[in-house]
Amino acid sequence: MIEPLGDEHFMKQALQEAQIAYDAEEVPVGAVIVCADRIIARAHNLTERLTDVTAHAEMQVITAAANYLGGKYLQQCILYVTLEPCVMCAGALAWSQIGKIVFGAYDQKKGFTLLTDPILHPRTKFVGGVLGDTSAALLKRFFEARRKNR
Repeated sequence: MIEPLGDEHFMKQALQEAQIAYDAEEVPVGAVIVCADRIIARAHNLTERLTDVTAHAEMQVITAAANYLGGKYLQQCILYVTLEPCVMCAGALAWSQIGKIVFGAYDQKKGFTLLTDPILHPRTKFVGGVLGDTSAALLKRFFEARRKNR
């Protein structure tokens, strides 16, 4: 019997997307959506390239997954994202009815877990901190380089 792939495996895929963003001078956040143990969508931040504040990795990957599945609901899917989703992205994830969210680094300023009222769909589960140190280190390196180049 083939063992299912684990959270760390898919988070490493999201980290590859974050590295693509980093290399493109975007805030290095990457995401993948998995359905039936298979990646169906991958994305990274595109806010600079698209000059669009809503072009977060999560928003891009939700659209790609919905297009792939041919429907707007993602109940059977898992999102892997390198940074805790912000309130905007958590709202979109709620509307998509995503089954589960696995994120890397916690966002101490804008993350959805800071809210006192839950914003996710009631059936959505979430886990934080998966490869969180690796995700946080990439973000820290990005912002340190950005401050240095000002």
